[in-house]
Amino acid sequence: MLKADRPQVVIDDTTLRDGEQTAGVVFSHEEKIRIAELLDDIGVGEIECGIPAMGLEEQQSIRMLVDLGLNARLITWNRAVISDIEASLQTGVAAVDISLSVSDIHIRHKLNKSRDWVKEQLKTALGFAKQHDLYVSVGGEDASRADPEFLVELLGIAQREGADRFRFCDTLGLLDPFATYDMVKYLVEHSGIDLEVHTHNDFGLATANAIAGIRAGASFVNTTVNGLGERAGNAALEEVVMALKYACGTDLQLDTARFFELSKLVGRASNRPVPEWKPVVGERVFSHESGLHADGVLKSPRNYEGFDPAEVGLSRHLVIGKHSGSHALQERLERLGVDRQGCELNTLLAEVRRYAQLYKRPLEDQELIRLCETHCRVA
Repeated sequence: MLKADRPQVVIDDTTLRDGEQTAGVVFSHEEKIRIAELLDDIGVGEIECGIPAMGLEEQQSIRMLVDLGLNARLITWNRAVISDIEASLQTGVAAVDISLSVSDIHIRHKLNKSRDWVKEQLKTALGFAKQHDLYVSVGGEDASRADPEFLVELLGIAQREGADRFRFCDTLGLLDPFATYDMVKYLVEHSGIDLEVHTHNDFGLATANAIAGIRAGASFVNTTVNGLGERAGNAALEEVVMALKYACGTDLQLDTARFFELSKLVGRASNRPVPEWKPVVGERVFSHESGLHADGVLKSPRNYEGFDPAEVGLSRHLVIGKHSGSHALQERLERLGVDRQGCELNTLLAEVRRYAQLYKRPLEDQELIRLCETHCRVA
């Protein structure tokens, strides 16, 4: 469980809830257990683990996670209705998120209710949850399109009724980082309750918006592994953690060396293979082909790498192809055991570039060796 001396920023990873809500994604019980255990091993502080109101099977799945005795706090997602919270109580969790729509668009066109109804619904659901000694996050669905003054009123109610934090949701991913910062900062300045940011990636801004919310004062942030989630997804765990460390100077002290392992696990379980160019955990994001870049990396990796690939469980790869330079080619020849003294390096480099242009791809090691048989002596 989270301790009183919790870190400056707490990751609430929702891969097992919002991530599984990705269209077409279903995790088996075994996959949920393995994902939860790995998230816990890495040091994630909180795991949003499912929606008990979905039924008995979902409740049993959550109960299995509770029985693991993880260090991470397990939290379930619920509508702000008593029956949902009762279903959560059946699973044995000690924390719930109770979600209700807070924008006028949703209040009028989804709920067909009023702001007063929303306030009373919050009081009723929150009161029931606190009567059962639950840790409560109040989730403001579509908060990014809500009236800021109404949000402040809701935050005041939530705090008075005993809520532990408020989740600011950019449900449709419509904000930019500047608007996110301004809105979260406004809520921080006009309330006394911890804030959480929940961002979506509809415009490719989920990670940037999550960081902006944290910079504005949010102390909790929702993530998913690989950025899974509704529509274009959520803020990616691996991106948020590494951006906080290297762009913001905030090290969450997670075991990031297992990020690649976690990413591959979730990719397989979700049947959503991780693209090679995926930021932070893509297998080729530390590949270098350009002669200028490869030369710089060989001299000092810090020239063209923001952090050591080993920090996320990856390794560097120098690609030999159309844009390669002599230094990268020399390095590869040495690794292959080719006698550099026996090579016309410039001639070989020209042949490498011709070959790559012809076949529209870099050379494999065996292809390079075959070219060397013409131009070099193999040791």
